[in-house]
Amino acid sequence: MDVRADLPSARPSYFHMMKRFSFLIPFLLSFFPTASMAIGHMEPVDYVSTLVGTASSYELSAGNTYPATAMPWGMNGWTPQTGRNGDGWIYTYGAHQIRGFKQTHQPSPWINDYGQFSIFPESGRAEFDQDKRASWFSHKTETALPHYYKVYLADEDITVEMAPTERAAMFRLTYPEGDGFLVVDAFDSRSQVVAIPQERKIMGYTTKNSGGVPENFKNFFVMVLDKDFEVFQTHESGLVIAFHAHRGERVHARVASSFISPEQAAQNLREVGNDDFDTICRRGRDRWNDVLGRIEVTDDNTDHLRTFYSCLYRSLLFPRRFYEVTATGDTLHYSPYNGLVERGCLFTDTGFWDTFRSLFPLLNLLYPSMSLEMQEGLANAYRESGFLPEWASPGHRDCMVGNNSASVVADAWIKGVRSKDIETLWQAVVHGANNAHPKVGSTGRKGVDYYNRLGYVPCDVGINESVARTLEYAYDDWCIWQLGLALGKPASEIGVYEQRARNYRNVFDSETCLMRGRRQDGSWQSPFNPLKWGGDFTEGNSWHYSWSVFHDPADLARMMGGPEAFATKLDSVFSLPPVYDASYYGQVIHEIREMQVAGMGNYAHGNQPAQHITYLFDYVGQPHKTQYWVRETMDCLYSAAPDGYPGDEDNGQTSAWYVFSALGFYPVCPASDEYALGSPYFQKVILHLENGRTVIIDAPANSSQKRYVGSLTINGKSCQQYVVRHDTLLQGAHMIFQMTESPH
Repeated sequence: MDVRADLPSARPSYFHMMKRFSFLIPFLLSFFPTASMAIGHMEPVDYVSTLVGTASSYELSAGNTYPATAMPWGMNGWTPQTGRNGDGWIYTYGAHQIRGFKQTHQPSPWINDYGQFSIFPESGRAEFDQDKRASWFSHKTETALPHYYKVYLADEDITVEMAPTERAAMFRLTYPEGDGFLVVDAFDSRSQVVAIPQERKIMGYTTKNSGGVPENFKNFFVMVLDKDFEVFQTHESGLVIAFHAHRGERVHARVASSFISPEQAAQNLREVGNDDFDTICRRGRDRWNDVLGRIEVTDDNTDHLRTFYSCLYRSLLFPRRFYEVTATGDTLHYSPYNGLVERGCLFTDTGFWDTFRSLFPLLNLLYPSMSLEMQEGLANAYRESGFLPEWASPGHRDCMVGNNSASVVADAWIKGVRSKDIETLWQAVVHGANNAHPKVGSTGRKGVDYYNRLGYVPCDVGINESVARTLEYAYDDWCIWQLGLALGKPASEIGVYEQRARNYRNVFDSETCLMRGRRQDGSWQSPFNPLKWGGDFTEGNSWHYSWSVFHDPADLARMMGGPEAFATKLDSVFSLPPVYDASYYGQVIHEIREMQVAGMGNYAHGNQPAQHITYLFDYVGQPHKTQYWVRETMDCLYSAAPDGYPGDEDNGQTSAWYVFSALGFYPVCPASDEYALGSPYFQKVILHLENGRTVIIDAPANSSQKRYVGSLTINGKSCQQYVVRHDTLLQGAHMIFQMTESPH
């Protein structure tokens, strides 16, 4: 079978075959919803495995993901549930039993879920208890794709299939002969589930959450079956319905939910309407192929194609829509900030500390219309809460540091995403830069008074992670300055942000040439151990954070003694053994363990603060080292296996690093118009931009042995710099990389 993703050359023969054998399609789909695979053709969605990253645990993350069956940026996702109710590890690859099929909104096990409920089919006997009902399953009978999930429940002799829409889903449950049951579990004693047998309907709401919601929070849901049933059991948080089934009988359940009202849940159920399961599955497949197909890859390494498209899939799940469309076509959302139903878009379930780095730049390049909606959502969040979110799930969550909403807003505008709400967003970033949220420590700027007065957050005033905050605030100030320049704001208004953008200098210790905690009186924190994680840093140490001057690596090199000294010090990150000091945490946190086992010295690619540093060699005249380490990272730390990530995947950020790096360039400094060049991974890539233009990336001699760039031409002209500009790409470009086995 030809499994190359050479889609343009394959499509004509594919559609010709489909036309000739169209009468077989319903037959094929009844057994194999991904029918194109069954007839020998691979499309982008066929390369995706939603199981990547699920072989994770509290102690060691290989992604900390779950197999989300969902639409791109969909309001809801669905997942098999192996973990207990409320466990952030919803599904782990090493588990043997499934206890439910859950509607989920979880962005991370550390943030956990909200608005969740589950269903579970049973045969022969009814069991509501989540431990007693859990059924054995095997990955051999499991199919996990973005638009379709299937598994055989061995203890029940039932096959479960599900296919999602943005706010609804359809289940196809194949029962054995005898008594059949269906559990509906709303998880929470304050929830409510009611059956209406005469309408074949179940309605209710769940109040289950992990924070970030007002008191009136509810997720209303409605389920309609195509079979008569009776109520068999009622429980505090759910119920069990019963019916008689014939062997091989397929029972269909249509499910939708709303954060607004029961009536809106019924409206959202119209997304599935009266369509059959296969139609919904095909529609989901087409949608995923559309968004994944924005990047068309040609290569003869199927494993790399699987890894690439699995990463691209993860990059297109978050932030998720948190708005709904009424029967009259109005766009409304329940606000997790003020508890009211408001007009317009809203998005949630993302942490900007992670995703400002490459996820949002990827959206701005390839999916700017979605980015535009997200900017509208940010403006609404500011109007409804007085602050832009830094970590939202669904409302403000106190997690991580920085004020990186400024980067998300600035990068979108500077990359050409023109929001009508830009003046509101300007007010929002200025407000966030000069205020701390009264209740949520991660929102706004904790320590802002010290930072604005001293030029840094001191390490001895009861504010942890002071150096990390200072470095990120300085970069965020640069983003505000750049946005102000782009908007034509006067120097009297934006000059202060230009000045504060240099505040990274205030935590640079010239004696060690590393970033270091500083006391309020100006003295350095002592004793100083650059290998100590935490304390003045966030999930990292000084060796990781000392490179967090995204906006001026040339000045950082100057402070370190010049380009050669900079490169030598950067070499040390990779040549140091994976030693660490975990005393701040009192345990070895999973991020430390992931660095330790990666085999790349003290380079902690499994966490976000260090992910850009492989590209910094470009800025000091040693691009071959960037090419080496970027390729090494892709080769060694990523795969399409269940343990395929080097650490927490984090809402598309770690995946977007891989996507950009495989293309051959990376946004080291979001809110600038530059991408640093690396080492393209494929022989040919075509980017289909929304403006109708294409970017063609050719590296015909590319191979595992040829990771170095001998030369590059862009639109026929030799490129001597190691950056490519955003406008160059938007205008349509042809990049030709000549790859070599040794450094150029």
